[in-house]
Amino acid sequence: MNPKKIEEFKKTVWDFYKRHGRHDMLWRQTTDPYSILVSEIMLQQTQVDRVTDKYKEFITQFPTIKELAEASLGEVLIVWSGLGYNRRAKYLKLTAEKIAHKYNNIVPTNKEALIELPGIGEATAAALLTYAYKKPMPYIETNVRTVFIHHFFPNKKSVTDKELFPFVEASLDKKNPREWYWAIMDYGTHLKKIHGNISQKSKQYIKQSKFQGSRRQKRSAIIKKLIKSKQLNKQELNKTMKIPSLLLTELLDELKKEGLIKESKSFYSLP
Repeated sequence: MNPKKIEEFKKTVWDFYKRHGRHDMLWRQTTDPYSILVSEIMLQQTQVDRVTDKYKEFITQFPTIKELAEASLGEVLIVWSGLGYNRRAKYLKLTAEKIAHKYNNIVPTNKEALIELPGIGEATAAALLTYAYKKPMPYIETNVRTVFIHHFFPNKKSVTDKELFPFVEASLDKKNPREWYWAIMDYGTHLKKIHGNISQKSKQYIKQSKFQGSRRQKRSAIIKKLIKSKQLNKQELNKTMKIPSLLLTELLDELKKEGLIKESKSFYSLP
């Protein structure tokens, strides 16, 4: 690894951030670990512009871990509606409950404890420690892959995270890790606009399936319908949603099993 190339790379990233950094993001203007937790879960697989308003609404409705832990999952799903991947709302709610009961409403400060929380993997745990507690944690996610593949593996296909990690570690700003990762995120977004989806060169890359017409889209539509109508039976859902009866039954059973809806006397509603 060439130290001079690492320094040149860092200068490129910092220079871009100084000129074009997205400094107005609400979750960048706080050091509150709970607020950062909410933003990190929301930003998983979701574009920034879709998260901005929802983040503000969510924090207003559930300003503390305690209040989120005490809310019903149905109340959480109502505020979450529009972000998609409703399992994330469930995991966030369960995480709040666990933090409230086990950690006295304080987001854990070590990676092992964070990974034990629902819906939090290695990258999210490292991001939380970096943004909430200013701990310089090397980690890899889509934007990080984009930036490091572009600069250090421009002509290689099927780049592994194992190959990228030493470069991530070597360039990490240990004195200012929060802003360094913000700079990486902003630069990665810029590179995608200019060069397309560079992360396709990653061995970890999985093409996201189309949302429209998918099971995921239909599941989301069922939850939206129950948010609007409070409770409906299968016949009423069948009449308004135009989902084949057998598939509708499967989806309702799935959602019920996952705890995202409940059934009482043949009527479905939010939990």
